[in-house]
Amino acid sequence: MGSVLKGSGRLLAGRRVRLAAGALALAGVAAVAAVSHGQTSAGVLKVRLGGDSHQTRIVVELDKPTRGTLIADSRPAKGDPNPKVVLALAHVDVAGDMQGAGVGLVKAWSVDEVGGAAQVRLNLTHAAVVMRRFLLPPGDGVAVYRYVIDVGADPPAFAPAPMQPAALTKPAADPAKAAAQKFVRAHFETPPPRAEPALKVIVIDAGHGGKDPGAAGANAHEKDITLAAAKGLRDELLETGRYKVVMTRDSDEYIPLETRVRIARRANADLFISLHADSGSDPTVHGATVYTLSEKGADRADRQVFEKADWINVDLPGPNEQVNRILLDLTQRETRNRSSIFAETLLDHLADRTDLLRRSHRDAGFMVLLAPDVPAVLMEMGFITNPADERELTSGPDRRRLMEGVASAIDAYFAHDSKLASE
Repeated sequence: MGSVLKGSGRLLAGRRVRLAAGALALAGVAAVAAVSHGQTSAGVLKVRLGGDSHQTRIVVELDKPTRGTLIADSRPAKGDPNPKVVLALAHVDVAGDMQGAGVGLVKAWSVDEVGGAAQVRLNLTHAAVVMRRFLLPPGDGVAVYRYVIDVGADPPAFAPAPMQPAALTKPAADPAKAAAQKFVRAHFETPPPRAEPALKVIVIDAGHGGKDPGAAGANAHEKDITLAAAKGLRDELLETGRYKVVMTRDSDEYIPLETRVRIARRANADLFISLHADSGSDPTVHGATVYTLSEKGADRADRQVFEKADWINVDLPGPNEQVNRILLDLTQRETRNRSSIFAETLLDHLADRTDLLRRSHRDAGFMVLLAPDVPAVLMEMGFITNPADERELTSGPDRRRLMEGVASAIDAYFAHDSKLASE
């Protein structure tokens, strides 16, 4: 099995972390996880939520374009203790009962038709603000319109305070947080000068190899399938001229897991993709899955960093451990959110190319996902123990079609990243 700000380097390992200034202030952008409820309507097709208590993203999938109007902000009206966001989507129909439990800052959500518009109501866990909202048209393999709403905690974590005279002299209540805020302002408050876009660095990790064959199917070993897929993806990306590709291995050799992480960090990777083929005792189970780092995995990475594990080699620049833990948390949260956003994008682009396992976006503490400053996913391309999946994974044309889907997801991910950076 298996950004915008570059500055002159990263926070970690003597380099600045590539974080968007807004993302630093807000402590992360939420990934979208599917949670649809009720009947499918003629206008509103699905509602998806994802994120955490710092920022939550709501995606309303539609069959036509719309214009959104904010009716109520998140602050409770006098006498109303329940913070909420209410938004109207013009000329959008709603059929059936659409409501569900929330995620992150959203306690619960509902969509009703009011006056010829779809009214989206978000009941919040506590006060928050709408950070941004925008409409994404169909494209890059996605057939629907998506109205995106990003809600952030009020006040957002580590957001610079408004520049008021009293704030300049008022002592900080928490010295560690104050030191972290000062570091963030010093390094990220002023946008860097515009430059010609550099090639994005993609690290492709072919799982297993050498003495580690991985899972076995009826006619193939995992290590051979992953290497063939990794080379195919490399060729797809290089053909675009937009990427620099680094392979953790390009032959049948054994590469320790720690070394794979080290390769990604040394390459200043913008994205790390580890390719694998799943296995199971039931030969009828089939389909692809994408993993991102779990909470336990993040805790494991924390321990490795502060125990000075040489394979991860993180050099935090704060004046003391308390500040360094805050900086590492900021970095990890942003990295995990970016990883989840790519995972969702990847699954969208794979849906019409291969079968997906139920609950296809999962989390785990895999070693190759532990780098705190490199967005990373582990993709199980299918089950080598399922005859149909094994045929697809060992077929050159089928495997090429799958890797074309991965390449198109990478294009879409960085195109969306650039769009947010320009707003």
